[in-house]
Amino acid sequence: MPFETISSTEEQEKLPERTKLMLILSDPDQAFRLASQPGAGVGLLRMEFIITHTVKIHPMALVHFHEITDPQVNALIEKLTSGYESKTDYFIERLASGIATVAAAFYPREIIVRMSDFKTNEYAQLIGGQEYEPKEENPMLGFRGASRYYHPLYREGFGLECQAIKMVRDEMGLTNVKTMIPFCRTVGKAGKCWKPCALSGWSVPSTGWKYT
Repeated sequence: MPFETISSTEEQEKLPERTKLMLILSDPDQAFRLASQPGAGVGLLRMEFIITHTVKIHPMALVHFHEITDPQVNALIEKLTSGYESKTDYFIERLASGIATVAAAFYPREIIVRMSDFKTNEYAQLIGGQEYEPKEENPMLGFRGASRYYHPLYREGFGLECQAIKMVRDEMGLTNVKTMIPFCRTVGKAGKCWKPCALSGWSVPSTGWKYT
C-alpha cells in the first residue's frame, strides 16, 4: 500500500490538542536564543550542567566546610565563595541564577527543572566531592535520584537545591518553574522526598499527596 501524503497543515491538525512540543535544555547561555523558537517551553532543564559549570562545588562541601581537611580544596572554596554571606548562600544563589535565566527567557511558558541527577562518580568530580561520595561498582543504578535526596549523606545538599527553586519562584516571581524528581524507584521513595523539601521552606502536602 502506498504511503498517504498530507500537507504540513493537515499534519498539524491531526496532532492531539494536548500535545506539547518542549525543549530539552541544560545551558542557560542558550536560553534566550532558543526561546525565540516555537514551542511550549522546556520539558527538561538539566540542573547538572548549572551545578558543574556555575556552582562547581559539591553542596555537602559547602554545608560542612569546616570539616574539610584538604588545604587546596579549602582555599579554592574560599576563593569561589568570596563575597557571599555564607558558603551555602553561594550554592543557592548561583544555582537559582542559572535556573532563573532559563525561566525568564521562556516566561510564561512552563519550565520543568529536573533536580540533580548526577551519579556518584560525577558528584565526586565536583570540588570537595570525593569527601562525600561512596565508591560504587555500578553508579548508573546506585545512589542517585530520589533515594539520595532523603538520605543523611545528601539530605542537606538536596535542601539547598530546594531553596534555590524556592528563591526562583517566590523571590524572583518566576512561577513558570516546576520540578521533577528523577530516578524514582517506588512511590514510597517519592513521598520521602517531601520532608527535606518542607524543611527548606516549600509548601508541601503532609498527607494525601498525588503521584503521577
